[in-house]
Amino acid sequence: MSSGGEVVVGIVILLGLVGVVVQVLPGNLLVLGAILVWAILTGGTTAWVCFGVALACVAVAEVAQLVLGARHLRRAEVPWITLAIGGVVGVVGFFVVPVVGLPLGFVLGVLVVELLRRRDLRAAWAATVAAMVATGITIVVQLAGALLATSAWLVGVALT
Repeated sequence: MSSGGEVVVGIVILLGLVGVVVQVLPGNLLVLGAILVWAILTGGTTAWVCFGVALACVAVAEVAQLVLGARHLRRAEVPWITLAIGGVVGVVGFFVVPVVGLPLGFVLGVLVVELLRRRDLRAAWAATVAAMVATGITIVVQLAGALLATSAWLVGVALT
């Protein structure tokens, strides 16, 4: 692959890393997709081994973020439907209040659902904090997987 092509792949990987943090773009899929395109166009054992390592890193991160996030929410007794509703309200908030609407909508959605469910503001706020912490855990784990996948790609670029 030409160096210009590798720059384009690097930009897509960078967008994927931003997507992991911002949670608007499918970050890990962008990272993995860019590395797959690089492996296809570069060819050879080194490129495919790097893609395999990247795939393993992303797969482990995806499973780990589900397990760790679910464990945290289970301890706080926050059901998945609360997060789903918070996510929908967050998406609506993203369009109503650009940039900050997504996190504000998520927090507000979770708080209202938990307030309706628990009928206690303190308990609802504690559940909202637990949901935010679980979301933070999933972001950190996904970012770690994406960064490891990116590192595998950088090693591959250096070796090919």
